[in-house]
Amino acid sequence: MRLQGPSGVWHGMFSSPSIVAIKQLNLEGLQGNQEFIVEVLMLSLLHHPNLVNLIGYCTDGDQRLLVYEYMPMGSLEYHLFDLDPGKEPLSWGTRLKIAVGAARGLKYLHCSANPPVIYRDLKSSNILLDNDFNPKLSDFGLAKLGPVGDKTHVSTRVMGTYGYCAPEYAMSGKLTLKSDIYSFGVVLLELITGRKAIDCTRKPGEQNLVVWSRPFLKDRRKFVLMIDPQLDGHIPLRCLHHAVAIAAMCLQEQPSFRPIIDDIVVALEYLASQVDKSDSHKGTSCNQHPAGLDVNLEEKKKDLVNYSAAF
Repeated sequence: MRLQGPSGVWHGMFSSPSIVAIKQLNLEGLQGNQEFIVEVLMLSLLHHPNLVNLIGYCTDGDQRLLVYEYMPMGSLEYHLFDLDPGKEPLSWGTRLKIAVGAARGLKYLHCSANPPVIYRDLKSSNILLDNDFNPKLSDFGLAKLGPVGDKTHVSTRVMGTYGYCAPEYAMSGKLTLKSDIYSFGVVLLELITGRKAIDCTRKPGEQNLVVWSRPFLKDRRKFVLMIDPQLDGHIPLRCLHHAVAIAAMCLQEQPSFRPIIDDIVVALEYLASQVDKSDSHKGTSCNQHPAGLDVNLEEKKKDLVNYSAAF
């Protein structure tokens, strides 16, 4: 097997041939032996088109290697921030496609896994992309089994990435499914704005994406000021309003006010379907309803997008 690449992650080839990604864990770092075991167990049990596939692992001596399917387009982070000159930015339709896929992966963890799984490390660098920009969630070393029965939360040490962690979890260590929803809201903001969750190169007041966005989220007339300049205005205004409204709900300070992932998936799928229509039919706007959409799903979508009036 030939290996190459920086930062403890390489790609190689089996004799099949099958290209794989190989991640070497630093047992002295934040992700030690316990996280390695958690990731192996989680990805051995969890299987979904929007979760990265674990092919194998190695525990020879002090070596801890994870072998994943190879995702040729790298991470979402690579395609959103600090683009090289001449690199094509992600279109609005592709950004929605990535948001939908990431939400579906999260829905599987929250709704299909038994007991439910709290991802705990949702961020743009952990969303990997294939050649068609289909996303897959990766890096499950911090994943945690969610509360069951009459329990409302899981108490644990605070882990994750600054800028993506839900405030109640960061302050108390009380982890819930709604903690992931907050992190998803941050990623959705990154997709809309093209800004990093934390960017110390920006001036004070703009370094934390959520803090910077709060004034805009309270005034629909200012939503347009949040658009990633790289999109060059190529985003339907109605779709922008709906997407920002969904992000704003995910970022509610009170966890109980945040939507469940099932409703987020429905709303984002609706928006993505409208972008697809506008691409194939000139003049189609995002406020037109897709034919045959289930009434119950449409009502869920309305509940989400109309909520923007509160911001």
